[in-house]
Amino acid sequence: MSLARNIIQGDIRAIARAMTWIENEHEAKEQLIDEIFPDCGRATVWGITGPPGAGKSTLTDQLITRERRQGRKVGIIAVDPSSPFSGGAILGDRLRMQQHATDDGVFIRSMASRGHLGGVAGSTGDAVKVLDAAGFDTIIVETIGVGQTEIEVMGMADIVLLVLVPGLGDEIQALKAGVMEIGDLFVINKADRDDAGKIKAEVEYVLGLKYAENMAAKNPVLMVSALTGQGIDDLHHSLYSYLNLIRSSGTLEQRRRDRLAGELRTIAAAKIEALVHYHLDFEDRLDSWVEMLYSRKESPYGLMNGRIESLIKELTDK
Repeated sequence: MSLARNIIQGDIRAIARAMTWIENEHEAKEQLIDEIFPDCGRATVWGITGPPGAGKSTLTDQLITRERRQGRKVGIIAVDPSSPFSGGAILGDRLRMQQHATDDGVFIRSMASRGHLGGVAGSTGDAVKVLDAAGFDTIIVETIGVGQTEIEVMGMADIVLLVLVPGLGDEIQALKAGVMEIGDLFVINKADRDDAGKIKAEVEYVLGLKYAENMAAKNPVLMVSALTGQGIDDLHHSLYSYLNLIRSSGTLEQRRRDRLAGELRTIAAAKIEALVHYHLDFEDRLDSWVEMLYSRKESPYGLMNGRIESLIKELTDK
């Protein structure tokens, strides 16, 4: 039986093997994704993001518990800053999710970002497809938490939770810098702290400016304590209310179409880049091209435009 068929039947070992193929760019990865793709599109994908120290893993753990109580299978992709795959091991702060490690309805995988700036490993989108095809109802992508570069998670998730916490510096400056564009739900963690209310007020203020002409569209802002469970039930309810809202308005469908469009752009760009590099013998010629630029015998755009135009002519004349 093929690996794809085993994945679709929910075999855990097959899922783990597929994810190893994905991150290591196995030569059969693309064929595998194409084989399971018809069985994708049923899961709901959540993004959980925010600055380091915001308590994202603890919050994720609480949400997993709520999802399992309602009988949903949950897959978690936890993106770590640098560690490579280690046979499905749960890395670092993922130990907070260990209570679910023996639950057959929960699959937790840590992935290495390998320096990918978007907060999400480049292979995470394919990993989501594997969990989707395997029958997981909810897939949670928890990102590193590196500030504005987290914007990439928006293109991968149906709904994004931006987790903020008091005491990490001048939060309002970070909000003004564009991070507010990420979130669908804004979660103020560590609500028991005295300064948590101040963060909530700042978020409400920025959202008030953003939605000044349509306050009904303003994103929910919720106060929780992930450590104690305070406010988690309300958050879970609000999350599904918001999902129903964007589903009924057509926003969810458009997000999923945009995700597919973005995926095609990414694949096309990677394929074209590889093709051009191959036909231009890019790495072999790079040193000589650098010398031309250094000696000012060529200019960067002129050099590359000329080489690419020659390549296109050569290919079209064949």
